[in-house]
Amino acid sequence: MHPYLHAQENPDKPAVIMAGSGAVQTFAELDKASNRMAQLFRKEGLKIGDTAAVLLDNHPNFFDFIWGAQRAGLYYVAIPSRLTASEVSYILADSGASLLVSSENKKAVLDELSTLNPDVKQFIYGTEDSRSMETALAAMPDTPIEDERHGTDMLYSSGTTGRPKGVRIPFPENEDIAGPNGLAMMAQTVFGFEFGCTYLSPAPLYHAAPLRWCMSVHRLGGTVVVMEKFDPEQALALIEKYKITASQWVPTHFIRMLKLPEEVRAKYDVSSLKSAVHAAAPCPVPVKEQMIEWWGPVLMEYYAGSEGNGFTFINSEDWLERKGSVGKALIGKLRICDEEDNEVPPGVEGQIYFEDGAPFSYHNDPEKTKAAFNKHGWTSLGDVGKVDEDGFLYLTDRKSFMIISGGVNIYPQEIENLLVTHPKVADAAVIGAPDEDMGERVVAVVQPNDPKEAGDALAQELEAYLRQSLSGVKVPRQIDFRAELPREATGKLYKRLLRDEYWGKTGNRIV
Repeated sequence: MHPYLHAQENPDKPAVIMAGSGAVQTFAELDKASNRMAQLFRKEGLKIGDTAAVLLDNHPNFFDFIWGAQRAGLYYVAIPSRLTASEVSYILADSGASLLVSSENKKAVLDELSTLNPDVKQFIYGTEDSRSMETALAAMPDTPIEDERHGTDMLYSSGTTGRPKGVRIPFPENEDIAGPNGLAMMAQTVFGFEFGCTYLSPAPLYHAAPLRWCMSVHRLGGTVVVMEKFDPEQALALIEKYKITASQWVPTHFIRMLKLPEEVRAKYDVSSLKSAVHAAAPCPVPVKEQMIEWWGPVLMEYYAGSEGNGFTFINSEDWLERKGSVGKALIGKLRICDEEDNEVPPGVEGQIYFEDGAPFSYHNDPEKTKAAFNKHGWTSLGDVGKVDEDGFLYLTDRKSFMIISGGVNIYPQEIENLLVTHPKVADAAVIGAPDEDMGERVVAVVQPNDPKEAGDALAQELEAYLRQSLSGVKVPRQIDFRAELPREATGKLYKRLLRDEYWGKTGNRIV
């Protein structure tokens, strides 16, 4: 399963469609472009096992780089496109990348990187200087390199809980670039992706899930429709226009689509959808209930990480019987442990571990790698949850986000899940702030749908709303308002930034 095989069998089938411009790249064009890219890597001295990086928004040529690196036997690093020069510099140095592909709209960052990382060769789409990618590729043959070999990604955590760390998984043992791929096979057999499907990708391609799912669709000979930037109504329009059958989302996408007026949502035909995959964060139960009612039983949820140490799955039917679960383990064996690494019984919360999962390490960080393993050799992503008697996993929150107030453990996710269901709330984050009496106090930072409503009246309304469902200790003692929360384009919240701000100064309401 590989795009070059589909280029031979169905050369004119679209491999990539850019949602905004409508630009189409066929499988034949992708094959030639990725060959040129692989040829350029060899010309620049990159050998099997070396590392190249890409710093692009959802760009028409993103997959040229990815598939070129994959068939050149490289570690390929997709860098979040909104990072500053110093943040990109750190990833380039840490990963050992010797080549960076980017675009003209990143020129300010790239010029700074020329000084910070002078040994990293730059190629830039859209520039007219010596770094022009178009000029470099035009000189390359569009035939395969002589030493094609299967490469793999090396992705970095989003840095929501600290400095990003690269996940370096073992290099593929199978050298064949068209060899079996676990996620592509799972996409077919578990998630219901059809061969030749039409897939909508609403998230940034540099993130692990969009990147890997899009590559899986290409392996299945399917068309990837790429949104340059997520817009809730445009996403619905694209499902109707291209008769999308498969897609991958995060809960933030669902919330924003559900916040659209009913008449807007009703305008679009989404009946072509057969599989709507979602992950990245726990989905509030009321949100998922509404999505299944709207789209039908096509929602497929999983829990996993870039580390690849484990994988759980649940379909809509099973979820409706076990609301809030993220499923049973398909890769690895679930283990829930207490603070002493002892396994706890079903129904008891603890840190989530996987036994017998795939090996991994955090690049250049032996301490973090060691911390991911417990005394049994089981591995964890740092999340907290519980399993029921049938082995279904329920997520609570990240251990690092837990608030300890007056000796009571409080998990913000439960509070956030309630807040975002309020009709006047567009987004919400809950953190612990320092408190002289309780150690920490619960603080909610809310993005209202209408900024004009931010203030004491809305704060009191939200507090009353939460008290209907939460015990008093979990109800925020402080509710602040923001025009926008610091979220990654993938939907992940930079909660660390909020926590740092509140721990740097106390008692100040920010409106």
